[in-house]
Amino acid sequence: MLAAAIVIGISVGLIMGLTGAGGGMLALSALVLLLDWNMAQATPVALMAVTAGAFIGAIDGLRKNLVRYRAALVMAVMGAPLAVVGVQVARVLPQRWLMGSFALILVWVGIGLIRQHRHRAFDAESLHALAYLNPLTGRFIWGKPTAMVIAAIGGMAGFMTGLLGVGGGFVIVPLLRRYTNLSMHAAVATSLMTIGLVGSVGVATSLMHGVLLPEQFTKLFIGSTIAGMLLGRRVVALLPAKTVQLAFAILLLVVALSMIIKVFQA
Repeated sequence: MLAAAIVIGISVGLIMGLTGAGGGMLALSALVLLLDWNMAQATPVALMAVTAGAFIGAIDGLRKNLVRYRAALVMAVMGAPLAVVGVQVARVLPQRWLMGSFALILVWVGIGLIRQHRHRAFDAESLHALAYLNPLTGRFIWGKPTAMVIAAIGGMAGFMTGLLGVGGGFVIVPLLRRYTNLSMHAAVATSLMTIGLVGSVGVATSLMHGVLLPEQFTKLFIGSTIAGMLLGRRVVALLPAKTVQLAFAILLLVVALSMIIKVFQA
């Protein structure tokens, strides 16, 4: 089992480092599918590892001036209370409902990323953008539309963080790319900072409710996720962004299919 913690952790961190999303999805799915854990067991462990990895990635993004930290803070402020709501909702929902919903979200995100890959240049300005960067400063032009868009993205990501134990990057990155003109690299870095901030609230909430963690496995899993994150942040500069996005989308669809099969077998 400890070997699984290393392999899964490095894989999760690598994906997060490359895409700013999907780490929580893969962590939760792997713990459920490979170790036969239930969602209640897997959620706090996955969220803790993803949160730690996200903070490391955000620090790297800040160093490279990629993080739009004001946007990240707004998303975190909106996402944090809704993460608490998501945790409470998750405690009362049936296991099969949670797993089925999770699989459907994976399908939705995967198809959306493939469509984005096919129909628009990956780093081109979004045709649907509602929030824009100042071309001189590289920062958002803040006003009511920008604040509403960023806050809505953060709120949705926070609720999903608490409900499904994932970092929320699968919401943040696609929506930032669709409704703002952030570059992919900036969206990834900003997503990682938001994930770290919001995920911390989800972790604290789970621990306050007396969730027990397998100590040795959790520590090794977190350490491996951080290592994978550092590797991913190095590799991402060497790969075409469109290739990374397409591969990630296909992976999400494969994981979703596996989860759907498990739901019907339960």
